[in-house]
Amino acid sequence: MKFEQIGFHPIDGRALNLIEQINQTFTFLVALKATEWLLEHHPEADGFQLAPGAAMALPLDIMSIAPGIVGAETFAAVDPGNNRKLAGDLTKLRGCGHRHRYAFFYAPGFSPGRIERLERDTGIRVHCVDI
Repeated sequence: MKFEQIGFHPIDGRALNLIEQINQTFTFLVALKATEWLLEHHPEADGFQLAPGAAMALPLDIMSIAPGIVGAETFAAVDPGNNRKLAGDLTKLRGCGHRHRYAFFYAPGFSPGRIERLERDTGIRVHCVDI
């Protein structure tokens, strides 16, 4: 499951191992739920571009069409502290100039909504989404 190419990327169809297929699928689900929330809360953004996990297709996983309004990072994990994923996303967001900055995640055991105790940087909001 981890080493053999027995699965496929959820969007572009290239071969992946099953574990990576699961990771990519949940990454896209989180990005879609986050975008749904952002569309509702930031109509001034004029829509959003998404490139979750796309390694520099965009500087951030989600960016507003209107420049500099909203920037967000997204991920799914067993726990937001695993592999320092949340810390890395907060560092990345700290360096962007967007007016509204978010880290969205899904992890079992966390209730959907804003998780203020995970917010380490002023101005970057952390939200758990329900998938």
